[in-house]
Amino acid sequence: MFTTPKTLIAIPAYNEEECIERTVSELRQTVPEFDFIVINDGSQDRTLAICMELGCDIIDLPINCGLTVGFQTAARYAVDHGYDYMVQFDADGQHRPEYIRALVDKAQSDGSDIVIGSRFVTARKDKSLRMIGSRMITVLVKILTGKRISDPTSGFRLFGREILLKYYYDNTLNPEPESLALFLKQGYSVSEVQVKMRERQGGESYLNPVRSVQYMARVFVTLLFVQWLR
Repeated sequence: MFTTPKTLIAIPAYNEEECIERTVSELRQTVPEFDFIVINDGSQDRTLAICMELGCDIIDLPINCGLTVGFQTAARYAVDHGYDYMVQFDADGQHRPEYIRALVDKAQSDGSDIVIGSRFVTARKDKSLRMIGSRMITVLVKILTGKRISDPTSGFRLFGREILLKYYYDNTLNPEPESLALFLKQGYSVSEVQVKMRERQGGESYLNPVRSVQYMARVFVTLLFVQWLR
């Protein structure tokens, strides 16, 4: 039996007024043993007001800085407050809080530095354009690192303290597949836990079909040309 490690759930949020209350309520009901903090990324709707009404811990960024800055900010908060682990968790309701304990248990049981909540450990990817891109990234990460990551674009991830310290001191790192590949090349361990995810519970995703293709292309190019040299 493991003791409960000090774990922070970090929730980046940009214009998530339709989802954030349900996300917070589910976390409080499902994993009350873990702390959470909302990183309000310059939202222009009622996201901040709703979080304040709910009594959430909040980091309020005055302008929209993007996922990387929000994640780095949360990582620094986690390190400064002595957390063992930080879980990256979407505000839009796609991630299901009942799997958070499984990520923490996996990290404790085998010492993983990063644990990915993966949709495809035991399930197969569909044949959509986005999943074709995901397959290509999986293959490239395997070629570069020797490690197969079945769901490299999943945003549902746990990071151990050593990795959080990397983000604390290196502002060139982002929470994307290219950083996973870099950590693998540096000898850190990455594992996966099978999870199920939902569709966005409200609002609009930044990743429309065109941006999804652009995202996959950027990750692929970065992996191929930049991470190869680092």
